[in-house]
Amino acid sequence: MQTVRLVSLQVLKSCAMLLILLASPAALAHKPSDSYLSLQVTETAIQGQWDIALRDLDYALGLDDNQDGAITWGELRAHHTEIAAYALARLALSADGEACTTAVLEHLVDDHSDGAYAVLRFSASCKAEPTVLSAHYRLFFDVDPQHRGLLRLEHAGQTRTAIFSAATPVQRFELAESDRLRQFIDYTAHGVWHIWIGFDHLLFLLSLLLPAVLLRVDGGWTGAARFRDALWEVVKVVSAFTLAHSITLTLAALDVVQLPSRWVESAIAASVIVAALNNLIVMAGASRWLFAFAFGLIHGFGFASVLADLGLPQNALLLALVAFNLGVEVGQLAIVALFLPLAWSVRNQWIYRRGVLAGGSLLVIATAGIWLVERVFDLKLIA
Repeated sequence: MQTVRLVSLQVLKSCAMLLILLASPAALAHKPSDSYLSLQVTETAIQGQWDIALRDLDYALGLDDNQDGAITWGELRAHHTEIAAYALARLALSADGEACTTAVLEHLVDDHSDGAYAVLRFSASCKAEPTVLSAHYRLFFDVDPQHRGLLRLEHAGQTRTAIFSAATPVQRFELAESDRLRQFIDYTAHGVWHIWIGFDHLLFLLSLLLPAVLLRVDGGWTGAARFRDALWEVVKVVSAFTLAHSITLTLAALDVVQLPSRWVESAIAASVIVAALNNLIVMAGASRWLFAFAFGLIHGFGFASVLADLGLPQNALLLALVAFNLGVEVGQLAIVALFLPLAWSVRNQWIYRRGVLAGGSLLVIATAGIWLVERVFDLKLIA
């Protein structure tokens, strides 16, 4: 009996820690570190563009010379040579085993959904047109092991993608072949990774799943009697969310419907607040699966913005859409597979109902409230 209590206590601690980590404003103030690398391979050279977040470069190089919290064009221009040297020292391209010589041609600035990015346009000269192109990427891995480099490669009318990480810093492409399987795997990996680092999507889904192992009785919560009832509730929520975001993801990716990114991100933050608030004040006649579907339509536009940054290959548009969406579902199912057994085992403990469900929902509301104010008014409340 003592062993069972210890295990239950440990499970409760794990559930509470998961919510605290996901809802921590400090951890969620910014999107995880990514850079966007585009390469166009021609017969004579490789033309490239590399978008790198200014916040990441500032952390590595110290661009904010006057320490006023804002990086001006003058400060950025003063560091152009340093930025170029730092970036190119961490990217090596080779054609058929022979190193290519790379030089930056132009420095620009562009805005992404998560802030300003330095844009390096460069050219790489190789001894001959490559049949096998290799790219070795090492940007920021020494200071941020979670950093990812998102590669888009164009050659002979075909587009391929890849993800650089600390575990996979080298990517190799057979340019003479069309590797549809690799594209499918890469876009699936993009989808899995995005749902795992998309903390607003995660908190929305978890807020809807937390009561799945409970029943509402006389204004309070009690543990569900049958596991299949909890499982069915989870299936309805996840299926509704999947169907909804698949619809709008496809419509946005095909340019049928487009919404301003700021509106979408603000609405996503609001959806998290409503989902968590429903755990504290149950809204009459409002099923959680209906919340999942209604707000899932908005989350689909958020997923579409990620695909827009990656760049959809026009020669494999359907493949990329299916693969990315599949990756999102795989990521969701992994979360559900971890959550449901843990929540079921402690559903009758008061600390789950009071600490995890009620306390966690309040923490989620506070965090999403900060996001909402930041996104609506374009502010940074947390540095």
